[in-house]
Amino acid sequence: MSDPARIEILRAGERDAEALTRISFAAKRYWGYPERWIERWRETLTITPDFIRRNEVHMALVEGEPVGFYALTGDGSQIELEHLWVLPERMGVGIGRALFDYAVRRAASLNAEVLEIESDPNAEGFYRRMGATRVGEINYSIDGHRRTLPLLVVEVENHRTANPAVRALRSARHRPPPP
Repeated sequence: MSDPARIEILRAGERDAEALTRISFAAKRYWGYPERWIERWRETLTITPDFIRRNEVHMALVEGEPVGFYALTGDGSQIELEHLWVLPERMGVGIGRALFDYAVRRAASLNAEVLEIESDPNAEGFYRRMGATRVGEINYSIDGHRRTLPLLVVEVENHRTANPAVRALRSARHRPPPP
């Protein structure tokens, strides 16, 4: 587990677009997808300054370096967790948990009741451990291969994080800003 005191979560700025794009591509490649699929997903994986400007994008820093990020899109009672990526070499040490908890708390501060997640199949277990419930799926074909993307939701008000490292991040320094 990463030392929670070493993880800093900040609002991303337009200047962070390139670093966040590198993180999303590295994390997606971690799952061993063919490069031609990665190229097909280029638009979705590319984080632009405009995307950062229009959405809630926060990044995790360790020793001042970006190691992960999340993005919330939409408004109202249902908000979507459109991105949550962690550098492969930083997976499994609590950064994803910290980002997820922060995203849920930020969604709550935006008056969301439900956080929706269209998950990569490889990330479903992570989201379910974080308290998400599977409510459906999206099926499609890519290069003749059937893909099933789990659709998950988190009831924002009922979200509880049992991880002590994440609870430690709830200090005043890491509270989401008011809406």
